[in-house]
Formats: sequence, structure tokens, C-alpha cells
Amino acid sequence: MNRGSGDGPGDGPGNGYGDGARGSEGREVGGGEVGGGREGRGGVNLPALRGHNEALLLDLLRGAGPTGLGRAELATRTGLTPQAVSKITARLGAEGLLAEAGRAASTGGKPRTLLRLAPQARHAVGVHLDRDELRAVRVDLAGTVLAATGGPLDFAAGPAEAVEAVVRVVARVADPAGPPLLGVGVAAPGPLDHRTGVMGRVTGFPGWEGFPLREVLRGRLGLPVLLDKDTNAGAAGAGAGVGPGAAGATTGRGGSQAGLPGAGASGAAPRTSVYLHVGTGLGAGLRLGGRVYRGTRSAAGEFGHQVLLLDGPPCRCGARGCAEVLCLAAVARGDLPEAARILGEGAANLVALLDVDDVLLGGRVVAAAPEAFVSGVRAVLTARALTPDPPTVSLAPRGVAEGAAELALSPFFDHT
Repeated sequence: MNRGSGDGPGDGPGNGYGDGARGSEGREVGGGEVGGGREGRGGVNLPALRGHNEALLLDLLRGAGPTGLGRAELATRTGLTPQAVSKITARLGAEGLLAEAGRAASTGGKPRTLLRLAPQARHAVGVHLDRDELRAVRVDLAGTVLAATGGPLDFAAGPAEAVEAVVRVVARVADPAGPPLLGVGVAAPGPLDHRTGVMGRVTGFPGWEGFPLREVLRGRLGLPVLLDKDTNAGAAGAGAGVGPGAAGATTGRGGSQAGLPGAGASGAAPRTSVYLHVGTGLGAGLRLGGRVYRGTRSAAGEFGHQVLLLDGPPCRCGARGCAEVLCLAAVARGDLPEAARILGEGAANLVALLDVDDVLLGGRVVAAAPEAFVSGVRAVLTARALTPDPPTVSLAPRGVAEGAAELALSPFFDHT
């Protein structure tokens, strides 16, 4: 079975042949729509869902990390029977996707064998296509960066030059002698249509409108390609390894045991987080219910174009007084406390609207002065908090290119 060789709904994990709806004794082996805190993503033993069940187990093992999980715990968390789990893990082990992680402490019987994900079994590439630079990374199944490259890019030169640049950086980070590449995730400035892979009217770059970037790159690279906004990639990277199937638990607004927001563990609701990106533009990625939220038209997260100052300075989007123009103007004149305050005011509006648990900051401007932005945004959110526990504010744990690679991994773990 070649996992990840296609990029359509029928080409995800598994080959579509079921485990069988009934066991050798004629009884049902499926657990139905039952799962240990997986918000409706429990295992279902139906022939068409073999790939879903495999991805379900891989996702749990990814969240568990090197310590792994036992088969009994996998069965409990997914609602699958032990027989089904044994068959699935045997297949995954034969493909090199699982490895033993040792033995659990004995409770009187035979010590249980623990299983872990084998991260080196598959790789993926993430590309950040920015307005003036390009960065690419190759990661393993755990999201660990194995290779990286980058350089300048003139986005205004148009799609043809950008496509050639992406092809070159993917070739530089790829390992021809290594494991199969699941695909390439590309993060680009919005707006764009995540569903069709077509670029929208990128502010200041009208020549990109209507360009089918995903299909062109798919043809050039010969690999599955996923296209999304840079801010959505940032949100995906922030929640890497702690999606709806993660094994870590969360408690309150203080953060998750896994160290990242978004974990959906047994008995714990997934956290709501926003990723705020300050670079050549200003935008947001939303992670709601453990998943990236894009909106019906892929238009969610246009954070930078909320108006904060009526009749303020004109923004390149055509409006006046947008958060983006105000924030970037403050950055340009070296007033980082004011830039952070503006970012915080915009974030406070979002927090009040969505009841956000975690605010994550990223982008090159933030990276150049992380403490100024973290402390500045935190001060505004604390002052404007409508509840006794304001959201946490921290730096995003991964960059946009890493988040783009996470998007390429998502179908493998049955994330969308």
C-alpha cells in the first residue's frame, strides 16, 4: 500500500479496502462513532474507512511522542476493538510507519508493548512564498525540520518566475535517496481559494488574480500540492502534533501539557487559538476546535484590514485606518511599542469576538523584537479582558514554512 501517493479524497492514508465489518466469529468489530475525546472522530470499521482508521491511530501516536501508546489504549481512545487495532497496527508496522517504544510498567500481568510513530518513514516539504523572499523546509512525520533553504523573491515579477523559484527550492531541500515525499505545502499571501488552489486579488499584486498556482506546481513537481494562506499555515504550524487526535491534555487557559495549544484530549475541549503574523503584511490564522478555520470562501483571517481609525491613513486595500497600515507605519518609524499596541488592540477585538484561549505571534517583524511584541500585546489584552483569565500570549513555536509542511502532512493524519 502506497500511503500518500495521491492528493484526492480517495488517495489519502490507506487504499480503501476495509478491515471487514465483521470478525471471524461473525460479530461486529467496530466501535461506531465513539472516540476518547476526539470530537466525533472515532474509529468506524466500515470498508470505505480503512484509511480513516489508520490515520486515526497514526495521529494518536504522533501526539503521544516517543513514549508511545499501547494497543489497548489505542482501542479505548478510538472506540475500535482490540482485534481491529491489532490488524491496523500490523499493517502500519509492515509499512515501516510504526516501531516499538518499549514496554509499559507491569500491573501484575505481562508488560504491554508500546508503539510509537516512526517519523523517518515519510517526509513532506513546506514552502513560504512571501512578497519578497522564499523559504522551504523538509520535515519528517513529527514535523522536525531536516533541511531548509531560502532566498529573495520578487513577488511582483509575477507567477511564472515564482513557480520556477518554488521548483528550485523544493529540489534543493528534497532528498532523492530518502523516504517518499507525501507532498508539498505552499503558503502564499492571501486572498486565495484554498479549495481550488487559485490565487485571489493579492493586495498590491493584481497580476496574480486567478492564477491556478496549485495545479501548475502539481504539474511541475509531480507531487501532491496544497495551497493555503500564509497565516493559515502559521496556525497549522502552531498546532502541529496536537490536533483533534493529540494525546496531550489541556487544562484551563494556561496551556497544554504537550506545550502547544489546540490539544483535544480525553475530557478536554480543543483550545481556540489565533496566530497573528506581522511581516510585509498583517494577518491572522484561526484555529477553532483543534482545526484551522478558513471560512466558506477561504476568506477568514483578514485581520489586518479591520478598521481601527476612522478616516485614518489610506491602506493598500482601499480602506482607511486599517490595522495593517497603522501597525506597519509604526514599525517603519521605529516605534515598536506603538506597533505592538496597535496589534494588541486588533487582537483584543478578535479575542472578544471568539473567546480565544491563546494568541501566538509570528512573522519577521515579531522575530526581530519578540519581547516588545509579546509584552505589548499581552498588556493590551490584559487591560481589555472581559473575563478574569485573559488569553495567553506567546511566540509561535514554528514558522510559516514549517506550517506549510504541516499542511502537507495533514491528510496523512486525517486532518483538514
